[in-house]
Formats: sequence, C-alpha cells, structure tokens
Amino acid sequence: MPTLLIVHHTPSPNCQALLEAVVSGATDPEIENVQVVRRAALAATASDVLAADGFLLGTPANLGYMSGALKHFFDQVYYPCLDETRGRPFGYWVHGGSDVTGAVRGIEAVTTGLGWRHAADAVTVTGTPDKPDVQACWELGATLAAGLME
Repeated sequence: MPTLLIVHHTPSPNCQALLEAVVSGATDPEIENVQVVRRAALAATASDVLAADGFLLGTPANLGYMSGALKHFFDQVYYPCLDETRGRPFGYWVHGGSDVTGAVRGIEAVTTGLGWRHAADAVTVTGTPDKPDVQACWELGATLAAGLME
C-alpha cells in the first residue's frame, strides 16, 4: 500500500487549521489504499521518508524563511534520502503573517536538490486562513493522496 508522509510544523491555530484540512483531504473516504502518516517536523526521520511514496510539507514562514523545525527535518534527511527518493511526488503549504516568499524559495531549493517532483501547486496563505485557503489545503491533501492510489 502506498504511503503519503505529511511532515509539518504547526505552532499556531492558523497552521493547525491548514494541517487539519490537508489531512482531511488526504484521508477522504473516496481515496482508497493509501496510508497517510503524519509526523511533526522535529520527529520525522530518514526512515519515514524512505518508507514513503509521496510527501506533503507544511510550515509557517518565520522571519522570512521556513520554520527551523522544517529546516532541521531537511538537514536530517537530505543525504540519507537523496538518491532513493528522486522523482517522488510532493506538495506543500506555507502560512505567514504577511510574506511567505523566503519560505517558498527555501522549500523549492531543497526539494529541487532532492529531485522531488511537484504533484500539486503550493498553497500559500497570509493572515487568517479563509474558506478558500482551507479548501485549497483540502484539495492539496486529496490530490497528493489520490495520485498514490493503486
């Protein structure tokens, strides 16, 4: 059974709302035979990444960059997973107070280096998430999970 790994850092209610929407989309009853595994960014390991067939990443934009927790995740898994995970599908969401540009640039740089394949457009949200933002995160989760269905 294919596995979708959701790696996230959710320190705020806004980030939590977006994560819940992603998980809801990924676990929709119409999506069958896909295991969804959630890991906090500081707890996710190279073994988690190697065991997954696709990835969803979520982070706040902190001081113009991805969270330190997500950066730590990438630092821990980059070399152990570099060759084995090339071409695997991924997507991500970023929440910021006013600007997410630096966080997006950082995620794009690392995932390009890993050779991961965009399977959906990124969801970027500034300020309080509204219904379209939450819906976009739901669709992000559903898209990645549906893409892994056997």
